[in-house]
Amino acid sequence: MNDHAPLGPGCRDTPVLKERGQREVFCGLTGIIWLHRKMQDAFFLVVGSRTCAHLLQSAAGVMIFAEPRFATAILEEKDLAGLADAQDELDREVARLLARRPDIRQLFLVGSCPSEVIKLDLHRAAERLSIKHAPHVRVLNYSGSGIETTFTQGEDACLASMVPGLRDTDSRELLLVGALPDVVEDQMLGLLRDMGIDNIRCLPARRTDDTLACGPNTVFALTQPFLGDTHAALERRGARHLPAPFPFGEEGTTAWLRVIADEFGVDRATFDRATQAPRARARKAIAAATETLNGKSIFFFPDSQLEIPLARFLTRECGMTAIEIGTPFLHKALTGPDLDLIPAGPTISEGQDVDLQLDRARAARPDLTVCGLGLANPLEAEGLTTKWAIELVFTPVHFYEQAGDLAALFARPLRRRALLKHGASA
Repeated sequence: MNDHAPLGPGCRDTPVLKERGQREVFCGLTGIIWLHRKMQDAFFLVVGSRTCAHLLQSAAGVMIFAEPRFATAILEEKDLAGLADAQDELDREVARLLARRPDIRQLFLVGSCPSEVIKLDLHRAAERLSIKHAPHVRVLNYSGSGIETTFTQGEDACLASMVPGLRDTDSRELLLVGALPDVVEDQMLGLLRDMGIDNIRCLPARRTDDTLACGPNTVFALTQPFLGDTHAALERRGARHLPAPFPFGEEGTTAWLRVIADEFGVDRATFDRATQAPRARARKAIAAATETLNGKSIFFFPDSQLEIPLARFLTRECGMTAIEIGTPFLHKALTGPDLDLIPAGPTISEGQDVDLQLDRARAARPDLTVCGLGLANPLEAEGLTTKWAIELVFTPVHFYEQAGDLAALFARPLRRRALLKHGASA
């Protein structure tokens, strides 16, 4: 961490440009796509429209011979008109689902825009169904609606719904929070265990884990910067947050691990033994992309809530200059440590008025623009090089072994643009 000393004041106290206007966001139901792969005995039942069903099928790319762990209970016209008892119909569909899929241990009733518009009480339904199907199945609910949220909040709402059901404990435990690909989670756990830290739990667990607990001696570290509601729910249970930069790149990963190591009394020599080799590999991998990224400017539209830690990684480790860092929601209790490390200069914006932000991007003409799918093609047509923000959520990018892949995701569109220009001029 000392190898990347701050270059003057950071951005924590930079005045924030707060915008409230037309937004370009993706639906919170998309969180199901990575959550259902992570939690292997859970099932996600969306209570929504045919549009919700089509979104999940197309976004997940489910093959016809696969049996996914999600589905949509489609609200028909009679449900929307109040001609049928939606609670009775939901009970019937859940009973049919559980009879067909006895492997389900945890069932999430996921609210959508249509179910929330008609005020369908899924919380009451989850309580009733959980009692009915106990002890084999636990039924929870959360909102995946995209009306007032961005798409990564689907995971946040899901994990927050699980916190009240965690057992009470007085044991000193480390809870690692956030859904990661299994291979990345294994790397994370391996690094911590190499330092002698055990009694570690992960939320979410790969399978329903009745040993997951929370109490006044629980400390937790977040692996994703969009878990504001989960953070609040854990603190209400008495757990204590370990604020740290998020584990993107060599610097972020080392800082994140160092905070945990300090909390558990790991000495510097042990820490260095556990991290020295992967740190060197990460630096070497990042350097390959830095040749393309160094000196280039970047502009972030608000999309995934990963923007602040990614801006820290790109400006500190890849030599880029951030013009604007837009994020849907700014939660300084979570991203403050990353803001501290970002060199002063960029505009920090929260929320969005997309027309005004497009004007700023066009005026700035950044070398690379990170934005949602709906903006990428129009901006490319105007000559701006873009990076799809959603790809950063679906690609393994955390911790040392993925640091080079993370840098390459940003270098690739710049290299493609250079090749296209070279071909056009040849």
